[in-house]
Amino acid sequence: MTRDQVKEILDRVLTWPPERQADVAHVVELVEEQDRSDLRLSDEQAAEVRRRLANPSPNTVPAEQIFKRFRTPVHEGHIRSRGER
Repeated sequence: MTRDQVKEILDRVLTWPPERQADVAHVVELVEEQDRSDLRLSDEQAAEVRRRLANPSPNTVPAEQIFKRFRTPVHEGHIRSRGER
């Protein structure tokens, strides 16, 4: 990405509502914080992450499915047992 492309994007961001501009600023701060970190993946670890993202395990439950289960209200007077859905 060129410097001019970045400037075009940032100019558009300045037309957004203040709360969305704050979101962008926060993301940029997180990127800067990450750049200051001494924590780095080795080439082997990064390759493993890419492999797992490309080929997710069929035994893994998607996070959204888990979150949905916790957001589902329990009916009054009925407590689910461990095996019940």
